[in-house]
Amino acid sequence: MANFPGNFLWGAASAAYQIEGGVKEGGRGRSIWDVFSHTPGRIRNGDHGDVACDSYHRWREDIRLAREMGLGAYRFSAAWPRIAPDGDTAWNEDGFAYYDQIVDALLEAGIEPWITLYHWDLPQTLQNQGGWQNAGTARAFAGYAARMGERFKGRVTHWFTFNEPQCFINLGCASGEHAPGLQLDEDSLEMCWKNFREAHILAAGVLHGVDANNSVGMASTGTVCYPASSRPEDVEAARESTFALPQGVRSFSHTLALDGMREHLDLIGINLYHGVAVRMGEAGPEAVPCPVGGPRTAIDWPITPDALEWGPRFLAERYHLPLYISENGLSCRDQIFLDGKVHDPQRIDFLTRYLRALSRAVDSGADVRGYFHWSLTDNFEWAEGYSQRFGLAYVDYATGERTLKDSGAWYADVIRSNGGNLQAEGTMRCAW
Repeated sequence: MANFPGNFLWGAASAAYQIEGGVKEGGRGRSIWDVFSHTPGRIRNGDHGDVACDSYHRWREDIRLAREMGLGAYRFSAAWPRIAPDGDTAWNEDGFAYYDQIVDALLEAGIEPWITLYHWDLPQTLQNQGGWQNAGTARAFAGYAARMGERFKGRVTHWFTFNEPQCFINLGCASGEHAPGLQLDEDSLEMCWKNFREAHILAAGVLHGVDANNSVGMASTGTVCYPASSRPEDVEAARESTFALPQGVRSFSHTLALDGMREHLDLIGINLYHGVAVRMGEAGPEAVPCPVGGPRTAIDWPITPDALEWGPRFLAERYHLPLYISENGLSCRDQIFLDGKVHDPQRIDFLTRYLRALSRAVDSGADVRGYFHWSLTDNFEWAEGYSQRFGLAYVDYATGERTLKDSGAWYADVIRSNGGNLQAEGTMRCAW
């Protein structure tokens, strides 16, 4: 049976541009994703986030779903351009009022709000001034963080400053696959990393200054390696490979975001979907290829549950900070069946395997305190548009209607039992 501490936090997550819509309502300014998604050829099928899940209008339904599942916490992001349309100090009261409603409704429902300040939607005005290449963006971010901290003091005490800097810098500014679609040289990329780090340090400082009860972290990602066998040499090979720093700043390593910043973090969020099996070869650590025809998700990511054991274990050893799985889940080819329900046994099987692995990390002594499923609802999946469904609730994008999937009902059982329903037999039973 999976074991989790009695105070383990079970939640789900989302991001503003992926769910809100309402991009021209309530005084919201333009973000880099508004511009990028309307650039021909950038997003699959020409999709964009103008409406998305229409959570700008239907946020009460999302909170109802969260309450029905018994979530202990909901991690969502504030849209920076909804708070500061041009990224400066001309604050938008309508934007604050929108998030006031959400925070108050979550608290009334007994769900703890966790706010991510930056989930990739940089105000376009700041991008026009250089974006993350400009040190002024770091100072603007700190001002935004301070204003958010003041507004929600006493109601929100858990903050993620950034979501996946490895992605918004590397995919947004190096490969150009994401907004703002740049392909910068290495010196310019290093400036982006420098300004991001400064932004986090400044924001953490002001959030702590506003309220000593605030806990500030970052949702990081990177290549997690796990041992191909239980041999000690393979364990060491996986540990070494997880924290190896390849040449150049385009690496997707945790260390680029976290090393040297420990004193400015109260906790670490880990966005973890899959990993790489590693063994010790004659010349050193070597990756073990995925088996031919092995299991993969709808977005074609390999299914590797052991990553959710060893990733937290290695990070706990290195950083000695409380850990939260800030994202984990999978995309499936979900549909509404003839009975009006969404049957997604693949998601239930995936989560059972991954959560069992996470319980092994906890048993090993890793200080893992919570898990946020990605995502609460289906949503706009960045460059993939609406082609991928990660949610515990199905969204009909034509009508906005939400339907709780079998996995959502199953996850409610996970929460009620604190992982007790993850035993070897009967795991799937509650979903049908």
